[in-house]
Amino acid sequence: MISVSSLTVEFSGSPLFNDISFLINPRDRIGLTGKNGAGKSTLLKVLCGIQPHDSGQVSVPKNTTIGYLPQQMTVSDTKTVYKETLDAFDEILLLEKQIENLNEEIANRTDYESADYMELINMMTEKGDRFNILGGGSIQANIENTLLGLGFVRTDFERPTGEFSGGWRMRIELAKVLLKKPDVLLLDEPTNHLDIESVQWFEDMLKVYEGAVVVVSHDKAFLDNLTTRTIEISLGKLYDYKVNYSKYLQLRQELLEQQKATFENQQKKIDDIEQFVERFRYQATKAVQVQSRIKMLEKMDRIEIDDFDKSSIHFRFPPAPHCGQVVIETKELSKSFGDHLVLKDLDFILEKGEKVAFVGKNGEGKTTMSKIIIGQHDYKGHFKLGHNVKIGYYAQNQSEMLDDNKTVLQIIDDIATGEIRKKIRDILASFLFRGEDVEKKVSVLSGGERARLSLAKLLLEPSSLLVLDEPTNHLDMRSKDILKNALLKYDGTVILVSHDRDFLDGIVDTVYDFRNKKMHQHLGGIADFLRKKKLETLNQLNKAKVKSQNTTPKEQSASKLKYEDRKEHDKKIRKAQKAVDESENRIMEIESEIEQMDALLSKPENIEDASIFDKYEKLKKDLETEMYNWEECGQNLDSLKAMKEG
Repeated sequence: MISVSSLTVEFSGSPLFNDISFLINPRDRIGLTGKNGAGKSTLLKVLCGIQPHDSGQVSVPKNTTIGYLPQQMTVSDTKTVYKETLDAFDEILLLEKQIENLNEEIANRTDYESADYMELINMMTEKGDRFNILGGGSIQANIENTLLGLGFVRTDFERPTGEFSGGWRMRIELAKVLLKKPDVLLLDEPTNHLDIESVQWFEDMLKVYEGAVVVVSHDKAFLDNLTTRTIEISLGKLYDYKVNYSKYLQLRQELLEQQKATFENQQKKIDDIEQFVERFRYQATKAVQVQSRIKMLEKMDRIEIDDFDKSSIHFRFPPAPHCGQVVIETKELSKSFGDHLVLKDLDFILEKGEKVAFVGKNGEGKTTMSKIIIGQHDYKGHFKLGHNVKIGYYAQNQSEMLDDNKTVLQIIDDIATGEIRKKIRDILASFLFRGEDVEKKVSVLSGGERARLSLAKLLLEPSSLLVLDEPTNHLDMRSKDILKNALLKYDGTVILVSHDRDFLDGIVDTVYDFRNKKMHQHLGGIADFLRKKKLETLNQLNKAKVKSQNTTPKEQSASKLKYEDRKEHDKKIRKAQKAVDESENRIMEIESEIEQMDALLSKPENIEDASIFDKYEKLKKDLETEMYNWEECGQNLDSLKAMKEG
């Protein structure tokens, strides 16, 4: 679909990519990864034609449509949410107008046998077919489903876009890109502004998307669940494997170990040969053997080990100062903004050493609660901060709050006091700001560099409570892993506001779900919470209870499935597994037929029967239907397995 050949892009005379080549195929699910600054965003811009390249070629077939969502963008605020999203259907709306005009013209004609009249009929048919293919009859339903899936509510549809924050504006832009249904989706950190529920909807939607998807993301769980191919950019080179991110890391490590072993074996062989040559160089009786070995060395293909970029941040939080056992206590706490009630009558206790997650849809009060805790918002009700509790806070827009006119060093120097001032450069070095980097103005820093600088500020003063609001946005995989390890070793109390499932997994042991102006406590980790949440969404919890007339509801919920019930349940699981397998086989068959027809349609001269186009469109619809069926079967299987485990 898109071919990249020998692509080179340079910045200030240094290559960002050097002679890289790859293909993007129909229905590819590609995760584009690499450390901050490796060139991922630049590559997406080159692919969609908004940034030039120095050499090489990017070939995009005629009529191939590309949808691109950048990390950040300037948007206009002149319409309602619904009307702004309606802009995604420019082609459909134009076709609708053209069809209307053609209908009027045809209605006023009487020359039914003329060539002009037949031409009008043909145009009407072509435009009608195109209108139907693009989903012209379901614009409103598509807009509603997409906006609701991305976290909007129906009352938002008629609100001006100017009333929404930057994160919500990016959701509108994402909705527009998705609704255009381009052949190739290029998405740069699309989950940064989504909550956990929206990420899961987005993930499921992309799995069945008809086109190719290339996504830049540092969300490991999102990549593992969606992608089937991983492209990593490292030190100007490209590494391409047809597996998801976790499997890619494993394969890359295995490759590196194989390269090292082969390299060491070759080096030993080279050493042996060189020793032989040196030892017998001046002996006439060994001249032939010496020359033979010299030629052997000259012809030898020298093995090189891939030079992966291993630079990463390195830090740990200072020990938490002593504080009281109860860190936070609230009773009947409420918060309103004008007439808008956000939080109502919250009773919340956080004890020393606890590590908890605040999750839920955006706008449900997670950040508001965080700001009440740190003293930035007033409230009604009772709130008490524990004895000697010192708070370290990372705001969701922390990196945007940095002064663009100051240097990296000045940002830290302005707030450092006491003995810590002697360690400023060491702290910055641990966050990859070394040498002349500390003199960089904040205005030229990338999103990842800004995030690292903001994290560095947290080390300047020991805290007994860390309140971190979306700390992983813009951090690369390696930096996120290091932050996660630092939090695991941290001996204080932690509140994490995050939508990153992989990051939260293992850190938190309690999840607070914000919805309907309340905080709902879930004991256990994020994986357990999401599993329960999914069952609730699918209305499976009632089915999971053993139904028996001889037991009370309390006994039913506590009892295990009896032997006979387990046998029947296992039978249902086997049947559900068979349905999934059959659906997967059917999908493979349809995709194979589509590939064959793609090859045929690429050479129009070989097409004799015009009905092949109808068959092609039917296959695409069959694939969409079967993908939906496969998803339903998979959800049913997951639910049955979860019921058995419960």
